Amino acid sequence: MASIRRRPNKDGTATYQVRWRENGDWQAEKFGDEDSADAFKKLVDAHGQQWPPGWAKGKGFVEDDTTPGDMPLVAWAHRVIDRLTGIDDRVRYDYKRDIDNHLSIIRHTQPSGRVVEATIGNLNSDDVHDWVRAKESGQRDPDNPEVWLRKPASPKSIANWHGMLSSIVQAAMQADPPLRSKNCCTGTRLPRVDDGIDDEMCFLEHDEYRRISEEIKDPHARDLADWLVGTGMRWGEATALQVRDINLTRNCVSVQRAWKRAAPGTGGPAYFLGPPKTKRARRVIALTETQMSMLRRRMAGKKPEDLLFETPLGKAWRHDNFWRRRWVPAVEAAITKGLPKRPRIHDLRHTHVAWLIAERIPLPAIQARLGHESITTTVDRYGHLVQALDGEIRAAVEAAMNVPAPREGIRRVV
Repeated sequence: MASIRRRPNKDGTATYQVRWRENGDWQAEKFGDEDSADAFKKLVDAHGQQWPPGWAKGKGFVEDDTTPGDMPLVAWAHRVIDRLTGIDDRVRYDYKRDIDNHLSIIRHTQPSGRVVEATIGNLNSDDVHDWVRAKESGQRDPDNPEVWLRKPASPKSIANWHGMLSSIVQAAMQADPPLRSKNCCTGTRLPRVDDGIDDEMCFLEHDEYRRISEEIKDPHARDLADWLVGTGMRWGEATALQVRDINLTRNCVSVQRAWKRAAPGTGGPAYFLGPPKTKRARRVIALTETQMSMLRRRMAGKKPEDLLFETPLGKAWRHDNFWRRRWVPAVEAAITKGLPKRPRIHDLRHTHVAWLIAERIPLPAIQARLGHESITTTVDRYGHLVQALDGEIRAAVEAAMNVPAPREGIRRVV
């Protein structure tokens, strides 16, 4: 039979220890009051001098919310990423990095309030909402409130990580046998992307871009900047263009490849040429006579596999090099002369879209030119710029609403 021992504390209180022998070894559990100790003693006796099922030493009864085949969320996420097909090693590495840096902080709160490790089986919608709020608010150092242990994440980043988490949970639903019956990410209220006071995209007027272009002294760099803003191509696509991609008869360029970053530890070059970002990114872009003239100049004396845009030393451009040595100095010089914006290199792509929309180019045509996989992407990013068509829309609505009514006295023919 189990017994209870009262142990006095120095402050005048007492703890109560329940002791019993289990398979010849002494076992013990402490309580702060005699009634709790007595209740536990009766459970031990009722179970034949064994720990009561579900009881964790020092914690009490722990909810059993595990699922057969369950595993830690991060372990399951890595397993899902490892089995993805159609992605290169760098993308797989980036996915795993985001899992380790961001999904790893997700915790599961049991009905009792106890916080435990999140698994693919016990994760619920409350856990997901708690994680979203934690990423949105960040975490300060309790010893130094001026220091961030984890900086607040942007709404776009949170949405991207949440989308990845949803896909990982969906994979658990489709596993054989299934590890879940529903997707706990469905219905999550995410921070609005437009809640911030800073615009994520910067659009340049023609004169504003001209100010920057005039400050780029290197003609090779200026050609590349003009090409980016004049075609809307991604950096990795433009700097991977080769002579053979240009059609001199039809005045167009074919996007067939892009620079890719190699995964760390592969032992090879840091960058390599691979397929474009998506299937629709393989596209043909119409060019102006001015652009063709610049290309003919750059194609002179080159072989079909040579790069069109190179550094003055004939090397491939690298984003960091162009940004630090060409772009930033030109932007800063333009700002000192009155430029009111501080654009990034990628904002040249956004600027290209703004110029097209200003000329009444339909969004589906812009989608094809940019290589967006879905028209939804184009609308979500640039749909607000179509307000420039408000005048045409008002005229069309007014014309439709002001159709003259039939005059009285005219016999209706049945």
